[in-house]
Amino acid sequence: MQSTDKNRNDTQNHERPLNTKTLSAKIRTVKEIAHNKENFMDILLIGDEEEKMILKYLKASNLYALYDSEILKSICAVLKTSKNTVEIKNLATYPKFQNQGCASFLLKFIFKKYKNFNIILGTGENEKTLNFYKKRGFIEYTRIRDFFIQNYPHPIIENGVQLKDMIYLKKDLQRDKT
Repeated sequence: MQSTDKNRNDTQNHERPLNTKTLSAKIRTVKEIAHNKENFMDILLIGDEEEKMILKYLKASNLYALYDSEILKSICAVLKTSKNTVEIKNLATYPKFQNQGCASFLLKFIFKKYKNFNIILGTGENEKTLNFYKKRGFIEYTRIRDFFIQNYPHPIIENGVQLKDMIYLKKDLQRDKT
């Protein structure tokens, strides 16, 4: 008891009081998931609605999970497609954590990790999603007509619009040091 009282007095006399910002500071960490990747299926299904499609790339992908104060918020699956190109196969954030910078934080991590690569990704015709990537330096370079119609057993609807084409975007990190 003596040391506890002494520490309390030292804290009161010598340290600045903690403010609420210090107490509520976010501690974001990215962890690479090497095993049991399928345990993250619930969040992966936010980025790709078809489990069979996810299972096609999950084992071969590097999986990165963003934790904020030890709470899983976002996930990214990255697949090396050639010696100088990686593809983001899935980038997803739980809905209650969206618009809080989680996906942006994870993308910045990916940009640093794969700084000597070209990064590509495919997404649907969703303006919000396309604008998100374009703001981060991605440009459209091709599209696969009727991809979602031909490869998914049910219609994929985002923002009230059925997705049809897969739009591929790219970012050259070798030239664009972000």
